[in-house]
Amino acid sequence: MERQAETGTTAGTATAAGAPSASSAGQAEGTAAGTHDGGARLDASAFTTLVVEERDDRVHVRLHRPEVRNAIDAAMVGELHAVCAYLEAHPKVLILSGTPADPGTGAKGIFASGADIAQLRQRRRDDALAGINSGVFDRIAKLPMPVVAALEGYALGGGAELAYAADFRIGTESLRMGNPETGLGIMAAAGATWRLRELVGEPLAKEVLLAGRVLKGSECLAAGLITELVSPEDLIPAAHRLADRIGEQDPLAVRISKAVFHAPREAHPVIDTLAQGMLFESQAKFDRMQAFLEKKKTKDGK
Repeated sequence: MERQAETGTTAGTATAAGAPSASSAGQAEGTAAGTHDGGARLDASAFTTLVVEERDDRVHVRLHRPEVRNAIDAAMVGELHAVCAYLEAHPKVLILSGTPADPGTGAKGIFASGADIAQLRQRRRDDALAGINSGVFDRIAKLPMPVVAALEGYALGGGAELAYAADFRIGTESLRMGNPETGLGIMAAAGATWRLRELVGEPLAKEVLLAGRVLKGSECLAAGLITELVSPEDLIPAAHRLADRIGEQDPLAVRISKAVFHAPREAHPVIDTLAQGMLFESQAKFDRMQAFLEKKKTKDGK
């Protein structure tokens, strides 16, 4: 087990594939309330497919099924739902990453190679209609605070769709992102058919979805699919630097801005006006603007 020294949060390590117990999911949803106050903590002690590290304002979740290239199985989906339940109740920035590279052994880093094919092969129509992966990815996309995906190595199929659901994506040159589902006789049905088009435009999205193109890290950067290309050793620090910048903003303003950003076009501009009305009454607005004016006055007075 790993332990985050600054918070004392226990991190679950993957030793076997298995669904999280009802008690662990319940603990995730029922942890004491608190946002950015150090009070609330996610109990990940029963997790078997995720490693969790937590700070006061963020949760870092690492996919950890390295023996199968972090293939997304039912157990991982269940544990991601537990993480979402916690973050819906206690909004914090979420950082998602995979297994990091190990220079000592030469092992390459990997985000997620896709859904677990052994499980996927057994699924039938009713399983598809249940939207197993699309449901949890949509829940991640709708979390109150931003989601940062730190991507290295393979991010294919469901792994790519999980990354598409994030608000920000940072990658390394080793990143290989794409959707090979049609080569397996199925389609990318967990968000790629519409999220990828919104992210990179129709021509490139069709090449990825219909012709099986896999994008390299530099190609992802050129297409705007990732916002930053960093070295493998700087990947997680870069994700934390982005979380730091988010943390400098007012949390309520960030939450409302994200919600309004994702509202349908027909809701604007009414939703913008109503949301701004809420923020105009917040104490943070008065405090932050007063601090800005005092700083400007001090600067101008020099």
